Amino acid sequence: MDANQKEQHVHSVFQKIAPKYDLMNSVLSFRRHKAWRKFTMKKMNVQPGDTCIDLCCGTCDWTISTATASQTGKVIGLDFSQNMLDMGQKKLDKLGLSNQVQLIQGNAMELPYEDHAFDYATIGFGLRNVPDLKQVLQEMSRVVKPGGMVVCLELSKPTWQPFKGLYYFYFERILPLLGKLFAKSYEQYKWLPESLAAFPDHKQLADIFREIGLQDVQVYPLTGGIAALHIGIKKQRADKGEVEC
Repeated sequence: MDANQKEQHVHSVFQKIAPKYDLMNSVLSFRRHKAWRKFTMKKMNVQPGDTCIDLCCGTCDWTISTATASQTGKVIGLDFSQNMLDMGQKKLDKLGLSNQVQLIQGNAMELPYEDHAFDYATIGFGLRNVPDLKQVLQEMSRVVKPGGMVVCLELSKPTWQPFKGLYYFYFERILPLLGKLFAKSYEQYKWLPESLAAFPDHKQLADIFREIGLQDVQVYPLTGGIAALHIGIKKQRADKGEVEC
């Protein structure tokens, strides 16, 4: 599957599963995704007034967490699936966050924002689905301010047995059946194990963070390595009188 085919396929997957996405997130993560996001928010330490763009924002759970922490800062949620955004907008309306949070249908590969526009750029459970993860990370780095934070929370690959074997059995054999049972989407949930198989492990992804120029890269494997949090800091601008290489 080439990049264009992958993009079209992933779009069709998330358009279809949008109404059951939150339910299946709990199934997929053994109900740990909320704890992972809470841990991530603690590490981010968002302050009142901070701004953020949340890529592949889906139904906006992380977008909402960031907006709540920021209180007054502008938060953008971007996703290519309008169906997912529609689900997220209902949550924003219910919570009274529609004035603070703007949802945009767009492409994570080409962000429609100027350089140095946000304090944070985040992506949750979406990086493994993009056509070119390095390009997406470079775009995230481009739009954050110097000293700003690029944050990725993503499924990963367990590193120790016997948990590793059990997890892959669940992910490859059981999960698609649960997708069929709960979301009537067997073929769509078959895609998830396929997307993870080609995705870098947490150490490889950390190397990619460093390769694109992010500094002070932090990696946190979560729940036996079935997920991982990666944080990188954009290089500060050189002070006056210094030459930036």
